[in-house]
Amino acid sequence: MSRPGYITLPIITVLFCIGYVYYTTVFVAIEGWLRLSTAAGLANAAGFTLLTLVCIATYTAAVVKDPGRVPASFVPDLERPDTAIHEIKRKGGDLRYCQKCCHYKPPRAHHCRVCKRCVLRMDHHCIWINNCVGHENYKVFLVFVLYAVIACVHSLVLIIGSAAHNVPTKEDLPSNDSRTSAIICAVLLCPLSLALAVLLGWHIYLILQNKTTIEYHEGVRATWLAEKAGNIYRHPYDLGPFENLVSVLGPNICCWACPTSGHIGSGLRFRTAYDLSPASTPI
Repeated sequence: MSRPGYITLPIITVLFCIGYVYYTTVFVAIEGWLRLSTAAGLANAAGFTLLTLVCIATYTAAVVKDPGRVPASFVPDLERPDTAIHEIKRKGGDLRYCQKCCHYKPPRAHHCRVCKRCVLRMDHHCIWINNCVGHENYKVFLVFVLYAVIACVHSLVLIIGSAAHNVPTKEDLPSNDSRTSAIICAVLLCPLSLALAVLLGWHIYLILQNKTTIEYHEGVRATWLAEKAGNIYRHPYDLGPFENLVSVLGPNICCWACPTSGHIGSGLRFRTAYDLSPASTPI
């Protein structure tokens, strides 16, 4: 079991794939089709290089950034007027307390068995970053997936275009090494693009409902129990699609695709559908 913050085989694999796709796209696909000496080739190479650098930067941030640590001094304040709800245990109805970390759990926090600590607004533990995806690094993780999808699609288009343009002939056969590299890259990119696109779509779906992956699975059971009792379950943190997007991505729409996180607050309290002041922000 790997400790968070350490470089693991999955991380090395991801970095190797990024480097291999970059090399094949720029020096095989673009050079073999558009040529790096042309304006179109140079523009595509520059654009793909920028995408690659953004992917590396956001991936590195997702790996090294702490997902959100519960302060040792945290104690829920039951008398605080601006706290509309308190999460309780399903059994017994007591306030959520982590026996392993020996402190109360803030709303939406969960204990990670891999990281061996509680994580604020925990979504899941990701082996590909050897880290939890939580309150502090959720957006940078999402931005990485977004740009990774764009880069994969861009690379696939260039590789397919290069293959269609450079149909082998007797007079002009491309090198076996170049063809092999392009084929391997295309075979790698097809399932990778699909997997990343599905992952991106899944998290967009979650954001629109202001849920984490853990809360989604908890909500399935809560909905079933509510329907069984003749009630209607509503996720308490669902503020409406646009407000949900703002709470996760930030108030400035122009920065939604940027790995900024100045808007997220401490992660100890969150706005809920029961708040008396809809204009309040998480602190």
